[in-house]
Amino acid sequence: MANNTADHAATNSVAEGGTECEFGVTVMDLRELMELRSNEAVNKITERYGDVQGLCRRLKTSPIEGLSGNPVDLEKRHAAFGKNFIPPKKPKTFLQLVWEALQDLTLIILEIAAIISLGLSFYQPPGGDSEACGQASGGAHDDGESEAGWIEGAAILCSVIIVVLVTAFNDWSKEKQFRGLQSRIEQEQKFTVIRKGQVIQIPVAEIVVGDIAQIKYGDLLPADGVMIQANDLKIDESSLTGESDQVKKSLEKDPMLLSGTHVMEGSCRMVVTAVGLNSQTGIIFTLLGAGEDEEKKVKKAKTQDGIALEIQPLKSEEGTESEEKEEKEEKEVKKVNVTKKEKSVLQGKLTRLAVQIGKAGLIMSALTVVILILYFVIDTFAVQGRTWVKECTPIYIQFFVKFFIIGVTVLVVAVPEGLPLAVTISLAYSVKKMMKDNNLVRHLDACETMGNATAICSDKTGTLTMNRMTVVQAYIGGTHYPSVPDPEVIKPETLEVMVNSIAINSAYTSKILPPEKEGGLPRHVGNKTECSLLGLVLDLKRDYQPIREEVPEEKLYKVYTFNSSRKSMSTVLKNTDSPGFRMYSKGASEIVLRKCSQILDGSGQPKPFKPKDRDEMVRKVIEPMACNGLRTICLAMREFPGEVEPNWDNEAEILNDLTCIAVVGIEDPVRPEVPEAIAKCQKAGITVRMVTGDNINTARAIATKCGILLPNEDFLCLEGKEFNQQIRNDKGEVEQERLDKVWPKLRVLARSSPTDKHTLVKGIIDSTVGETRQVVAVTGDGTNDGPALKKADVGFAMGIAGTDVAKEASDIILTDDNFTSIVKAVMWGRNVYDSISKFLQFQLTVNVVAVIVAFTGACITQDSPLKAVQMLWVNLIMDTLASLALATEPPTDSLLLRKPYGRNKPLISRTMMKNILGHGIYQLVIIFTLLFAGEKIFDIDSGRNAPLHSPPSEHYTIIFNVFVMMQLFNEINARKIHGERNVFEGIYRNPIFCSVVLGTFAIQIVIVQLGGKPFSCTALTIDQWLWCVFIGVGELLWGQLISAVPTHRLKFLKEAGHGTTKDEIPDEDLTEGDDEIDHAEMELRRGQILWFRGLNRIQTQIKVVNAFRSSLYGGMEPQSRSSIHSFMSHPEFVPLSEEEAQIPEEEEEEEEEEQREAPNVMSIQPAPSTE
Repeated sequence: MANNTADHAATNSVAEGGTECEFGVTVMDLRELMELRSNEAVNKITERYGDVQGLCRRLKTSPIEGLSGNPVDLEKRHAAFGKNFIPPKKPKTFLQLVWEALQDLTLIILEIAAIISLGLSFYQPPGGDSEACGQASGGAHDDGESEAGWIEGAAILCSVIIVVLVTAFNDWSKEKQFRGLQSRIEQEQKFTVIRKGQVIQIPVAEIVVGDIAQIKYGDLLPADGVMIQANDLKIDESSLTGESDQVKKSLEKDPMLLSGTHVMEGSCRMVVTAVGLNSQTGIIFTLLGAGEDEEKKVKKAKTQDGIALEIQPLKSEEGTESEEKEEKEEKEVKKVNVTKKEKSVLQGKLTRLAVQIGKAGLIMSALTVVILILYFVIDTFAVQGRTWVKECTPIYIQFFVKFFIIGVTVLVVAVPEGLPLAVTISLAYSVKKMMKDNNLVRHLDACETMGNATAICSDKTGTLTMNRMTVVQAYIGGTHYPSVPDPEVIKPETLEVMVNSIAINSAYTSKILPPEKEGGLPRHVGNKTECSLLGLVLDLKRDYQPIREEVPEEKLYKVYTFNSSRKSMSTVLKNTDSPGFRMYSKGASEIVLRKCSQILDGSGQPKPFKPKDRDEMVRKVIEPMACNGLRTICLAMREFPGEVEPNWDNEAEILNDLTCIAVVGIEDPVRPEVPEAIAKCQKAGITVRMVTGDNINTARAIATKCGILLPNEDFLCLEGKEFNQQIRNDKGEVEQERLDKVWPKLRVLARSSPTDKHTLVKGIIDSTVGETRQVVAVTGDGTNDGPALKKADVGFAMGIAGTDVAKEASDIILTDDNFTSIVKAVMWGRNVYDSISKFLQFQLTVNVVAVIVAFTGACITQDSPLKAVQMLWVNLIMDTLASLALATEPPTDSLLLRKPYGRNKPLISRTMMKNILGHGIYQLVIIFTLLFAGEKIFDIDSGRNAPLHSPPSEHYTIIFNVFVMMQLFNEINARKIHGERNVFEGIYRNPIFCSVVLGTFAIQIVIVQLGGKPFSCTALTIDQWLWCVFIGVGELLWGQLISAVPTHRLKFLKEAGHGTTKDEIPDEDLTEGDDEIDHAEMELRRGQILWFRGLNRIQTQIKVVNAFRSSLYGGMEPQSRSSIHSFMSHPEFVPLSEEEAQIPEEEEEEEEEEQREAPNVMSIQPAPSTE
């Protein structure tokens, strides 16, 4: 060791010169080494470098001191071995986004219509008597107006371009925001390394080859490396190999540590040998085309759908097939992902609604075109009795194109393409603002799901409490001290053993540093419980640092690190003065005391400790401490005398026959703001449950302080063991019915394991008790919380105390680890939901009115009162600008005064439906009055039945202007959706809203006064303007009238935009582990599948028939005759062939639905899911 450090001192700051050759090893050497596993790797290191120390010497680093941190040296390492950075996938360029926006079907139809219109406007029909073509074309050559015929087509194209640019820009800024978020998450990720003998934390991107990294439980390894020294290290390599078993690492058997893998137990020091694209993760990235597709990230094992991307290390035994296998698996993963991507509640409802509205719009627009064409044909050829003359063809075609454009316009207005935009803006805005409220959102839809949350399962330590642990009581040498005792009153021998036990048997990364500010509290670094014990050492006027220097980590003979099943930590030392070993242990008091057979008495001598003594101690010491909300930790030790080394792997034998040194009570005070936050949750209809590893008395005391347990309430507090007895049957399987009896009343689950937490979360989510399915949020910080965080609808990871694994599995990271931030998330989630509803209420009013006006107007007057370009402007107001204005309303506390909406609550409530219909009636009455009597009211020329290219009329301009004014004032009405009277409340708090409304008004003035031919407008007088605004203001007064009508009286009102209800989901989808498949999306994709279906249906029917035959004639009786599904689910009946694997999910579901409906197939009930 010493010689190695000396060696290193000479070579650490390398002289200038060539790069790779200066280090005794090249990138390729290291890459080859890292591709080996277990014994092969050990042999290679031995023959090539002697040992790991030899490898460190080649890399010019010291295993103890680390690198010097000299910038020149670091730069050289970057040059020789690369940086620890995997370049992200290139973002889509603006042009690509424009191209994507152009793929929109409605826009394509409009473009075609505009181009045809343009082409025809330039086409001059050759001579001929235009009179012969019918009087409808009379205006075609008036005053050279035909020259202006191109304007309409050009204007439509212009507005299409504007819509496309706006959409593309929104996508672009969304992508940019998301990348900013990603890079922020990446920058915040730090890792512990040793430089110049100091343990420091540096950003992951700054790690270089040759760094000595300190690895502990819960880390996600940022680079490849070789282990130097380890304690009980177990790694989860499933993200690389797909094997779910934890791999035990040791210097003798398998010292190779790979990037992207998770530390599940233990700690170690490693020398970094590969970073960035040269690490195992990086190599796989390069194989996949340098992260060619985000979904293909190697971290696939942690995808939403929990599908592991199984990639084998390149040079393992199966190395040769691995590449082909990878490609195949890639495809499989992609395929599975397409069909099984769970949609958030809101997205599901919106997609369904959009499909319904789109269908209605399509029917209306088709009807408009048909009626217009029929009317024209009948009028021209039947009523006027003309014949179709060749010369007139272009003129007739021009009419048909005009009708087609009107039809498309109706469709454009009907289809709410602003919906996705509103959702995106609302979510992006919320996510940005949530950052300020200490919520870092990793998955956009989590933000909105949180608004529907009905249950929160929270950790205790650090979330509800301050995670600033201090020892406040102790039981030492037979005496219970209600506060930390004076060191003089404790026997020196006992004190010596106790201080040694605490200093050595805790992670060396846990330490207490002086306060950052004068007069502040000392800083706790590392594990908080261990810091509280180190604080006790300092309170007893002793110091732990000299003891650690005397016994460095290398001298620790064996370490049993803390994990959730052991609930204790032990460290073994080899005695220096005599043969044998000494072990120090610490852990949860009731668990460690059970293993104690002796206890140190007042004189510092061990005396027997019998079960009855233990029960008395629990009753007199531990329970009183726990009832005060203290966490109790027992310190113990054991001597192993003699030459014979015990079998360290036999844990049950080793961790037994201990001698108790002391029991301490640690206080972790409740965060002062938590009780209020929990009261808010309860008011908002959210049940808060506490799930903790602490004992039941401590948990109950803290839960009472927080307000989770309220006096006179019927609730349950259970320990993990008891919980399992109540929910499992004799075979040890969890039964949903049993669980359903427990969870509604359960408020505290103590001494729980991660499995218990996962079982509880899954049980609540799968439960069918109550009207709606529960939406569960879970907080977690440990590696073991990963499964529960993943299973939950929204997983919150702790930003400060959380491990990388927990953060990776979560949807939102709490940057301040505080429960109040969760309440803020609920508020934002509900706000998103309400913003979308406000937008919908506004948009649907415009939709209904515009479609009816265009349709009736066209059918009665052969021309839509609102022209295509005007409709597109209205569409822009409705979609882009309104979504901006209404989706950015800030949340208010009143959002927390109502119950959650739940999964099946419709997007459009009856109150909203009342508003939509009420305002729709007002607008239609006004517009039709103006359309058929406007010329009399305003004393102007009628604009009805104008010839083909006639100039814009004042009459139709007023109709357009009034229509827009009504929308503007209705936008203010749309700010309230629960029937509130004051629609102006808090309007000044939303500057975006104010600027959008005023901006729209200003642009409208410009369009009307200066728009001219392109917008089919003509300038209006000041009187006419005042009338238009006055009619618009009428919307606000009418709104007051509508809100005065009680909704419950209007029985005919229906709701719209429901979530998917349980009955509509085919039974197959409810099997465990599958995500919900959104049925609206299926509707959208059915068109593509029609071709598939014919073939597949025949294939499937043949298969089903064969399955019947083989089962009936083959004498194989299936257990359950109740369902075709059970035939399908028996692997022996239907071999899953290649073609079948490719049938999209949807068809199978349709088949099942059909089979369900078929009256003649036995009595078919949904098969009980076998999983």
